[in-house]
Formats: sequence, structure tokens, C-alpha cells
Amino acid sequence: MGILDTRSRWTYHVLHRKWPRVPRLAVRWLMLVEFIGLVPILTIFGLAQPDLYRTAMWKIGWDHRLNSNPDVILFAYANHVPQPKLPLIWSRTFTDYNVAISVISLFFLLTKLIAVIMRIWYPVLSTVASIALVALYAVSVYGQVGPDHSDPRYPAPAAWYFRYGCDMAKPYGQLTNCKIAQASLFITLYMLTAYVLMLGFSLYAMWPNPLNNLDTDEDEDDEAASVKDGKSVEMSGLKTPWASGTMPFTPRTQAFHTLDRKLPLRQEHEAMMYS
Repeated sequence: MGILDTRSRWTYHVLHRKWPRVPRLAVRWLMLVEFIGLVPILTIFGLAQPDLYRTAMWKIGWDHRLNSNPDVILFAYANHVPQPKLPLIWSRTFTDYNVAISVISLFFLLTKLIAVIMRIWYPVLSTVASIALVALYAVSVYGQVGPDHSDPRYPAPAAWYFRYGCDMAKPYGQLTNCKIAQASLFITLYMLTAYVLMLGFSLYAMWPNPLNNLDTDEDEDDEAASVKDGKSVEMSGLKTPWASGTMPFTPRTQAFHTLDRKLPLRQEHEAMMYS
């Protein structure tokens, strides 16, 4: 009964957890997916800073009365009043935010690669990192979709180039920049999907599973027992000279036999005759 109780005990390991086979392989393949997305997202967000298309898209939308007026900033300066709260999609802060999260993603990928090679990328670390990246990219997606309700007369549930396409940007010579704005949302959704999958596999690895249900003390006892058994097996293969019934033979023994005028072979022959 005591053995069964001991075997039934288990401790949940938070840090040093083993990756099940499927999540381990999935996380490694998702690192490649993540790297494929990082190249264009670094390029797009880098080009968008500080103001490649933000103000131009805002102005085009206002000309068609599809969003708020970008001149509210100039009105505030002219009338010496505080700056109004700008929609997230049209703010410089959001542009810098996108650049920052792309650089953070690159840092996390390099750190993850080193940790995987050193075999210290535990599920709990992957879970924490994935939660942080999912939150960052969810904010980025929300901001790029572009809800603009700052002007009650022309509320915009989303940026006009997502609702109507980029045809309105052609007369302004902003067709390419409009396509880049659309691509930024696509690649951000791509990265968000990769991190959501990463989070899912990390949470699955954190779930109690047979690979991590053994008690720590029990593991150590089993390991010690296996080492002891291995040593006993190795020692059993060694036979001492006394076990075969013959006396040990050393150079000093040969010297004594020589003084006694009995060579080792002659002594052995005589012993066999008398036996």
C-alpha cells in the first residue's frame, strides 16, 4: 500500500518542464514562420517611420469625408489650445510603437533561438513571452484597422483604404503608399497568428502530462538506483584471482620462486599432480 501511495504522488513542475513531442516540434517550426514574417514587418514599419503615408492617408480620407480632419492640429496651434486626442491610427506615437514591437520581436526570436539550442527554453518562458507578444500585436492590429470617432459628423469604424480600397489614392500619387498601409495590417495579422499558435502550444505543454507527473524525489531515487545497478553489473564482470582458486602472480612472487628453484610453471604442475 505504501509503494502505491508513493508511486501515485506527483509534483507539478512550473519551470523545469519537459516539452511533449508535438509542441516541441511545433514551436521549432513556428520559429521559422516567425522569422519569415519578421523580415517584411521590419521593412514596412521601418519605411513607415516617421510619416511615409500616415498624414497623406488621413488627408485623402478627409477630402472624401471618410474620417476626421487632419487640420485639427493646426487649429489647435493657431488658437493656442491643447492638442486634441488623435485617433490611434493617425498618431506619430502609434507609428513608433509599430517599429518598437518589430524590434522587440526580433530580440525575442534571437533569445528564443539561443535558449532552444541551450535547451533552457522551458514552456513557462515560452508562455510568458507569447502572452506579451500576442498583447502587443493585438494592439497593433486594433490601431491599424483605424477606428476614428474623433469627429462625430464623420465616424469611421475602420480606415477608408480597408473599406473602399486604394483607388481613391491614385489621383494623389499615393497608390503605392496605400498598398504598403494595407500590407502592414496583413503582415501584422500574420505575426499575431503565429504568436497565438505559439501561445497555444506553450499552454498545452504547461498542462499536466505524464512526462512531468513524477515526483522530484522519486526521480532522484530512480536515477540513483539505476546508477547503482549499473555499477553492480560492471563490478560483477570483474573476477579476482582468488575466485578462480589460483594464487595471484606478481613479479615478487616470481623472484621468491626463483630463489626456491621452482619456476611458476613447475609449481603449478606439481600442484596439479598432488591435487
